[in-house]
Amino acid sequence: MQKLTVYRAIGFAFLFQLFSSNLLLAQAVRWTLDNKGIYEVSDNNIIVRDISGAVSNVIVKKSDLIPAGTSRPLEIKNFAFSANRSLILISTNTRKVWRYETRGDYWVMDLKTKRLFQIGKALPEASLMFAKFSPDASKVAYVSGHNLYCEELSNGKITALTKDGSSKIINGTFDWVYEEEFDCRDGFRWSDNSKSIAFWKLDAGKTRNYLMLNTTDSIYSRTIPVEYPKAGEDPSKCSIAVVNIATGETTLMDIPGDPVQNYIPRMEWAASSDQIILQQLNREQNLSNIIICDVNGGNSKVIYTETDPAWIDVKARWSEDPTGWDWINKGKEFLWVSEKDGWRHIYRVDREGKEKLITRGDYDMISLSLVDEPNGYIYYMASPDNATESYLYRTRLDGNGNAEKVTPQSLKGSHSYQISDKGKFAIHRFSNASTLPGQEIVSLADHKNMSGKLNAAEASAASPEFFKIKTAEGVEMDGWMLKPTDFNPKKKYPVLFYVYGEPASQTVTNRYGAGRNRLYKGSMANDGYIYISLENRGAPAPKGRTWRKSIYKSIGTVNIRDQAMAAKEILKWSFIDSSRVAVWGWSGGGSSTLNLMFQYPEIYKTGIAIAAVASQFTYDNIYQERYMGNPKQDSTPYLKGSPLTYARNLKGNLLYIHGTGDDNVHYQNAELLINELVKYNKQFEMMAYPNRTHSISEGAGTTEHLATLFTEFLKKHCPPGGR
Repeated sequence: MQKLTVYRAIGFAFLFQLFSSNLLLAQAVRWTLDNKGIYEVSDNNIIVRDISGAVSNVIVKKSDLIPAGTSRPLEIKNFAFSANRSLILISTNTRKVWRYETRGDYWVMDLKTKRLFQIGKALPEASLMFAKFSPDASKVAYVSGHNLYCEELSNGKITALTKDGSSKIINGTFDWVYEEEFDCRDGFRWSDNSKSIAFWKLDAGKTRNYLMLNTTDSIYSRTIPVEYPKAGEDPSKCSIAVVNIATGETTLMDIPGDPVQNYIPRMEWAASSDQIILQQLNREQNLSNIIICDVNGGNSKVIYTETDPAWIDVKARWSEDPTGWDWINKGKEFLWVSEKDGWRHIYRVDREGKEKLITRGDYDMISLSLVDEPNGYIYYMASPDNATESYLYRTRLDGNGNAEKVTPQSLKGSHSYQISDKGKFAIHRFSNASTLPGQEIVSLADHKNMSGKLNAAEASAASPEFFKIKTAEGVEMDGWMLKPTDFNPKKKYPVLFYVYGEPASQTVTNRYGAGRNRLYKGSMANDGYIYISLENRGAPAPKGRTWRKSIYKSIGTVNIRDQAMAAKEILKWSFIDSSRVAVWGWSGGGSSTLNLMFQYPEIYKTGIAIAAVASQFTYDNIYQERYMGNPKQDSTPYLKGSPLTYARNLKGNLLYIHGTGDDNVHYQNAELLINELVKYNKQFEMMAYPNRTHSISEGAGTTEHLATLFTEFLKKHCPPGGR
């Protein structure tokens, strides 16, 4: 139950993957038209920094951002240019919508005259979402109150393009579960001719609210409703519509299939202002159709179909957000990613569904970085020889060439690239377990540093060792291990396993942060702990489809078995004290911790589980049904995989932690677990953090308290030091 973009890996894995993953909704890199500079915000000024790192121009001074009648400049949260670069759209006064600050106020500045004016001024404060210029820069469209609006920049006229928006009818954005599980937030697209907007329309009228309870902000409690479809409950009804800006006429696309029992995670204009293209995924998420719709009349045609015995992975296909569709050959073909041959590869597909494989070989493409059609190349991340690392590769776009590694051989570890749209330069970031994160701008052709030192300095703290271990059942797993500072192989040391274990994130990656535990006050190595993490089957490592999807309908069994069997092999090592074995994890890792403590009590003596899913029946439908099937059709996998099923077996020392304001993994999981442990007289310790979300980060003193709690419990029940 976890993904970095939305906090589910909020534990240790979250911290060390922030640097080189492009998964957070950070501001996009905006290259200048000549690709020799980057626009950025510096001290609330919008500047251009050239590829050497020097400031070459100031586009907007903060003194330009003082609205008439006020004395303070607007605080820039984000910005975007019109296509002709004559106007700039500034986001400010933002508010959180679940995970990110996607709601706020928007202002437009004419870069020539410096005229500054607010759009959507007649609508409630800080209510606008995803404002975007039309391609011809004459209008701005945005969402407010679940309705879609268009505003003429010449006269400020605002037109409501939809009027039925409510808490349950959602236009131009998404419900909780689409955002959480498909990363869908911005739900409308301008046509190239600026005459129409295509948008998602969700009807969540039958989706029940989960009511969280706030008991501390007032002497009377209040409920906080979260639109949350649990596993087995129907999703929101989803449709696609196109509205004509001039007439206001809206055409609903005639998409085959039940709009309740199918998802639409991706939609864009089909390299034309007359057609849109979308991906439809069935409820089981094992059938994907690519559909082209004619906007005049809404007729549709399925052009490409893919099936998988387990699930079709939508989110892992693209390196950043799910917007955009990669068209090539003057709009006659597009790029698509599939695991159909057992590996994640890139294909080119024409409008009739005919495909050609571009990347070839027994390895996974991790993510797509750039399509450089003028020069005939496609750039992507991969690591054919080491699933804990990532490098930039390129191959011929026509599919006739071999993969070429662009990243220098000398830089072993994890890399990320944000490449300019013309493929000339890239922001290159690098780290490994013993090297601090560094950044440089490189010329892509020769990977030459254009901006000075990479600044990839060695870390001062000890770094972990990477290893492979094979279980008695023949499963080979990657792992890292951080040994005590004064390690003596003749002594026996306690071991703490860090676990996640589910299909949304890796824990064993060669990047800075591996082997570090933010919840431990002090140094685990100095105090005499061995710290280990293992990557079980089902983790999204670039090790092929079979590795990733062997966990299908087996979360809570296959992954737990792998972890336990690997731990058994580790306990054979002469320097491991088998009487001092602890495990911890957060979210999906918390679930794994509970399952390991309950299913293998002979191995794990101490456990700290945070924000765990105790019953898989309580989690959301898109995530849980993707990996475990629909419980209303077959509940057996849910029962076999849920920690509640095995709670009676607890023998060791358990600390359970949960935030009562967790809108992701609901606090009911804690209470269900408590009831089951009480039923069998199983003693344990527990900490509830009032109104804290899944990150358990809000409120004065929370982070310090959590770390102190974690450290003291571990030291008490799994004492440090060699013996």
